[in-house]
Amino acid sequence: MLTETELASDERVENKKRRISGRTSAKLWVAAALAGIVFLAAWLKYSPRASGSSAGAPPAALPQVVVSNPLTQDIDTRLGFLGQFAADSQVELRAQVGGTLTGIFFKDGDVVRKGDLLFTIDARPYEITLAEADAQLEVASARLELADRQLDRAKDLEQSNAGSVENVDQRISDQRSARAAAEEAKARIRDARFDLDHCRITAPFTGRMGTHLVSVGNLIAGSRTATSPTTLLATLVSLDPIYLDFDMSESDFLAYSKYHAHLKGGHVQKVEVAFGDEYARSGVFDFLDNVLDRSSGTIHARATVANSDLVLTPGLFARVRLVVAPASPTLLVPDSAVLPDQSQHMVMTVSADGTVAPKRVEVGEIRDGLRVIRSGLAPSDRVIVDGLLHAAPGTKVATQDGTIRHASGRD
Repeated sequence: MLTETELASDERVENKKRRISGRTSAKLWVAAALAGIVFLAAWLKYSPRASGSSAGAPPAALPQVVVSNPLTQDIDTRLGFLGQFAADSQVELRAQVGGTLTGIFFKDGDVVRKGDLLFTIDARPYEITLAEADAQLEVASARLELADRQLDRAKDLEQSNAGSVENVDQRISDQRSARAAAEEAKARIRDARFDLDHCRITAPFTGRMGTHLVSVGNLIAGSRTATSPTTLLATLVSLDPIYLDFDMSESDFLAYSKYHAHLKGGHVQKVEVAFGDEYARSGVFDFLDNVLDRSSGTIHARATVANSDLVLTPGLFARVRLVVAPASPTLLVPDSAVLPDQSQHMVMTVSADGTVAPKRVEVGEIRDGLRVIRSGLAPSDRVIVDGLLHAAPGTKVATQDGTIRHASGRD
């Protein structure tokens, strides 16, 4: 007969067996579930239905760009420079006679005409000098008249043997002295009148006045030959015509020299001038210096520009364009289609298979909003004019035809 201790031990052994059996069953269920998941994934990937669904998915869309052939147009070759206007004539107004300034007859900045009265100096001292010269002429004229009569009497006495030859010679000498004194008096009158006339300072040419540097009541120092210090009264500059000075670099000068012999009129040519947004004025290129500056490597040039409306002012900066070669077929593309590449430039083109291909080009100036292409591009090339952000070199793109148009007034 089993005791209670033996019964408890058998029960523990039985419970342990049941736990081990339960754990084994759970592991089997987990392994079976994992195997099912792997089988399902493999079936979804490699089944015919799954393969057909993947093959039918649409490919990714290519980036779209707008392309166009370069615009071909007959264009002349121009050189552009930055210049500065300068007066044709510029004068410092100084008095030729001294005295007290009595009047100023212009406002600062006025445009005055040739002969207009500008300043007056107290003329009373010079009027007195002129009166003295007139009096001296009267005395000299009276003495000359007396000498003439005495010479006539001496000649009459000589012919009647009542006078001597020495007497006649003496009268001739007196007559010459009196005539010289009269001429001296006349010179003094001209001298005094010169001083009196220059008490009125007038404009030597038409131009614009600067600010007056003296006031009424100031004592003015004057000199006819400027051998002594003189007082600067004001400055006057001419306005019409006006000079436009600019400098050519050595390369520009060589380009100009290469072509100017074939242009009509030699080196006297028309230039276009812009002192704002547009080239609204024209002038004549009429001067080229005879030597290049060794330090700067430039040569000085000048154009003359009409300024009848007096808008242009000396010292104003302006751009100037000079034609150096006749018109020839030239390629044009939008300036936005030209990309800087360090010290060079390039444009993006699209080949026949839709591949983006960059091309390095030599660019010129802008004409009507379009950039001139000197070399590196063919008329048949398809240039990307819009969508450059999506056009990396070597990538495929979808193209759409566009048209290159002028944008007038954007040079």
